[in-house]
Amino acid sequence: MSPDSEVPLAEAFRQRFQADPLLFRAPGRTNLIGEHTDYHEGFVLPAAIDFYCSVAISPRDDRQLVVYSENLDAFTFTELSSGQLEPAHSWSDYPLGVAAELQSLGHTLHGANLYIRSQVPIGAGLSSSAALEVSTGLALLHTSGIVLDRVPLALLCQRAENNFAGAHCGIMDQFISCFGRANSALFLDCRSLEFEVVSLPQAWSIVLCNTNVKHSLSEGGYNSRRAESEQAVAIVRESLPGTRSLRDVTLSQLEQLRAKLPDVLYRRCRHVITENLRVQQTVQALATGDFTAIKPLFLASHESLRDDYQVSCRELDVMVELALAHPAIHGARMTGGGFGGCTINLVERRDVQSFRSHIESRYAQATGVVPDIYITSASDGADQVKS
Repeated sequence: MSPDSEVPLAEAFRQRFQADPLLFRAPGRTNLIGEHTDYHEGFVLPAAIDFYCSVAISPRDDRQLVVYSENLDAFTFTELSSGQLEPAHSWSDYPLGVAAELQSLGHTLHGANLYIRSQVPIGAGLSSSAALEVSTGLALLHTSGIVLDRVPLALLCQRAENNFAGAHCGIMDQFISCFGRANSALFLDCRSLEFEVVSLPQAWSIVLCNTNVKHSLSEGGYNSRRAESEQAVAIVRESLPGTRSLRDVTLSQLEQLRAKLPDVLYRRCRHVITENLRVQQTVQALATGDFTAIKPLFLASHESLRDDYQVSCRELDVMVELALAHPAIHGARMTGGGFGGCTINLVERRDVQSFRSHIESRYAQATGVVPDIYITSASDGADQVKS
């Protein structure tokens, strides 16, 4: 992060653009459970975290969009009146993708200066991209006088990531960035977009352990898993014509169709179907106070991601094993797309520092890599902030 990060955002903006800005921010996210289910119209249980991407913005007199990233110390300049915007295959695709999707809906965007500062670790699986998209979306809407509700905004930001950045993500990341609630997760139905606020125990902290590795498969692994799953749905649909997604398939139906599916596609399906069940069981356990049920559900999720969906890696597996060896743990598993990134750990708040020391020393010994540990809590979603 650049030295400007020590300067208040509004002041850094004034120094850069000689104007007074409005400020907006949107959080990153973690997902308690429900991995690789959102793009199957399934169930997820994400929480917004108190790491935010902030955007300062002021209008311009022309139709130019000037975007500065403090983290990268880089500018991009775009003429909004020059026709359809095209991806540049760089960091700028995230904010410009939002502008492009707004214009595709028929909105006329005013020229603006944007200054981006993000606290969300990049490449850690904590959805820094969705935080950037949503905060940019709020800023552009306000400056251009466009009224758009939060659900359409989340969907628009998802399309920006799909169409501009080329990541075929589901709706979860952008949705939780828009709708996060303090001290709570959201039980989200990714088909209907209906959600239920699920309170989290106040005695627990969310500890995110960054493996600080990113394996080469991570670049295409997410999209390839989506493609494999879509192949499986096409095969299942031949026997079950009403199948729209794996959300519609029960475990017993999958077993009946096992002979028709290549083994790898069968295992992809089994993960999604059983993970949807685990999300519902976790919500029930939290609602009833059956907290002892959480740890085995988290572990089953991790094992399914490791063995059936095959998106874990040695470092993630080591991190989970180390976490489960600590007495203060209530649940540990990989979170995010996989092949590196973070684990999520639900830890007794009073023992957080002990847990942190335990992970830092033992993970470095086991892997030769120094981890980053983020102690966080479930936080509110995107909003305008005072300068």
